Amino acid sequence: MSNDALLSIRDLKTHFPIKRAVLKAVDGVSLDIARGQTLGLVGETGCGKTTLGRTILRLIPHTAGEVFFEGVDVLRMDRKRLRAARRNMQIVFQDPAGSLNPRMTVGDIIGEPMHVHRIAAGRELTERVARLLERVGLSAESMARYPHEFSGGQRQRIGIARAIALQPKFIVCDEPVSSLDVSIQSQILNLLADLREELGLSYLFIAHDLAVVKHFSDDVAIMYLGKIVERGPVDAIYREPRHPYTQALLRSVPKADPAQRGNLFVLGGEVPSPADPPSGCAFHPRCPFVTSECKQRVPTLEEKSNTNAAHVVACHHADQSIDWANAIITGHAPSE
Repeated sequence: MSNDALLSIRDLKTHFPIKRAVLKAVDGVSLDIARGQTLGLVGETGCGKTTLGRTILRLIPHTAGEVFFEGVDVLRMDRKRLRAARRNMQIVFQDPAGSLNPRMTVGDIIGEPMHVHRIAAGRELTERVARLLERVGLSAESMARYPHEFSGGQRQRIGIARAIALQPKFIVCDEPVSSLDVSIQSQILNLLADLREELGLSYLFIAHDLAVVKHFSDDVAIMYLGKIVERGPVDAIYREPRHPYTQALLRSVPKADPAQRGNLFVLGGEVPSPADPPSGCAFHPRCPFVTSECKQRVPTLEEKSNTNAAHVVACHHADQSIDWANAIITGHAPSE
């Protein structure tokens, strides 16, 4: 566990028993998030990102592993200690409409955490809710209205106000802008960035849009089929991607410049079932550079970068992946 880490995850697993199999949604993830840092977690739908975020907060039961928050294992806290810890660990959900109780007013939704934790009551509670609404760009008069009376972006602002009501230190942002219009996305991201600076927040920012992650995160972790396949500082990941999956994701980002659109790459196939993962490297059935070693042996997450020791990759041939980046476009892979 890193000494300066606010949150340290060690070999975390979340498995779900299903008929005649076990679905390995999160399968041995280890990560550190420092104070004031934003870690972007990227991957295709179904790779386990949301399950990881919710397992960290104990919204989903874990199978194995450890989650240390300020040096204390959250997964082994009793009910009383967990209740206290929740003040410092919050979440902003992907669906702003589904995460807000339609039968409660906005004032009650935002005020509920403070009421439950006995932080404020009566007039003081009302004043705090008003200040929170104004902090996220809504008027204090919004307290008497219901969620259905607001737009998607406004509802997400309400969700953010609820998340910061207890003055937490860490927030899981579970694709908080993916369901919003592009123009609204930038507003919400700017709000989250301002709150990070103002309140000293740390974020686990879950997304599938690498363009958003690039401008919002300090570090990036790439997740595939329940495992982290690459992690490093944001500049290193975007300048020198080492894993073929990371390269493919970056090549798949749409380009605004028409002259560059010919280089758009669409990754073939689908994420395999976590109930029946492939042998060896889980990415090998879709990888254009697969070798016999990839099919037989699971790669470990280790340093492969020539320029940054914090840049780690789980690929048997990552030392060659820079030469392979252009091969993704042409489809010509190097021989074994």
